[in-house]
Amino acid sequence: MPLDSHLYIYDTIDTMKKVWIYKRKNINGWWVGWYESGNRKAKALPSKELAEHYKHLKYTQLNSDVFTGQVTADWKQMITEYREAKKVQGVTEGTLYEIALSLRNFTRLAGQCSSKQITQNVIDKFILQRGNEVKRPTLNKDIRNLKTFVNWCRGNRYLNGNIKIKELKEDERPVKSLNDIQIKRLLEASTPYPAMRMRVLLALGTGLRRGDIDSLKISDIDFERNCITTASKKTGKSLGSRPVPHSVIIEVRKFVDEYNSGCEKLFRDKFSPRKWKRICRDASLLDLKFHDLRKTFGSVLAQNGV
Repeated sequence: MPLDSHLYIYDTIDTMKKVWIYKRKNINGWWVGWYESGNRKAKALPSKELAEHYKHLKYTQLNSDVFTGQVTADWKQMITEYREAKKVQGVTEGTLYEIALSLRNFTRLAGQCSSKQITQNVIDKFILQRGNEVKRPTLNKDIRNLKTFVNWCRGNRYLNGNIKIKELKEDERPVKSLNDIQIKRLLEASTPYPAMRMRVLLALGTGLRRGDIDSLKISDIDFERNCITTASKKTGKSLGSRPVPHSVIIEVRKFVDEYNSGCEKLFRDKFSPRKWKRICRDASLLDLKFHDLRKTFGSVLAQNGV
């Protein structure tokens, strides 16, 4: 090797950014330290194994301008490193299980590919074969997990940037909406069950989800301004002030005065699937789901140009 080549290698090593692991006195866990933009930085991790893994990731990241080629790795190595990386990011065990399930399906259909064997053709073949086994939503879940894995491999130089993965478009589901006659039959069938009837009225009048209706407090309802202010149980976000038809507000006030005086929550009981099935049967709406009332609310808004 020429002398100039030796000098280049030594200069490159000297300019590489260092990353190190250390312990702190009387403090549990391990620390990873490095310098970035002239400032010393550190990250605490619960075990030495995770610290070593994070050190490797940070070292590669800081020296990405030095490492430009593709690195060859076998399937087990990539899977192990990917799982540890997700743990460092704080991904839950449930999500890790879903990821492992998708990658297990990939292994079953495509084999334990090394980084050089994962190509666009292999990805497309997996999606085609997996699509013959499961429905579109399940297939798209596997595609999302595989896409995240491929992007991680690309970031760690195990794969090149030429692989493209896209979710498949799902078939549009027909929106189920009740007409005026069906709504009338449903309200009549729910009359023997005041709490269930109140839920139906709120769903049709506000478009709230069943969980949001069940969690309503009387303090969430402004009887003077005819509105409800609450938070979504599904997303945790505030729903703001939602207008309620005056006729529904009157029914709510009657319900509170007659059945729920002195209680913080609007409903004392829980939603009863058994009662709901009985109501649907009496209304001749056997395949009706409670969520269809929310869709009915949305359809009415759309028909009125909202």
